[in-house]
Amino acid sequence: MSVQQEAGLGGEALEVWIDQDLCTGDGICAQYAPEVFELDIDGLAYVKSPEDELLQDKGASTPVPLPLLTDVVDSARECPGECIHVRRVSDRVEVYGPDAE
Repeated sequence: MSVQQEAGLGGEALEVWIDQDLCTGDGICAQYAPEVFELDIDGLAYVKSPEDELLQDKGASTPVPLPLLTDVVDSARECPGECIHVRRVSDRVEVYGPDAE
């Protein structure tokens, strides 16, 4: 079963954001999906825009490219700080991460 089937997404657009207040700076996310996550000089992880720009505003989100969905979800599952949130764009409901239903 695919990650999208597991969440019952049916191809819906997803976005991801990181709560830096909970980030432990382990860098697991950047190892799984370096196209989406990056550690900054402050030692915390941030999401990157599709143009590869580090998004440092509190609560900044970025689209989850479908080819990277499994890597982003694995990042959320493995994150020791439980700070990675993946949600549907349409209704902002979290489908992976600490607040997922």
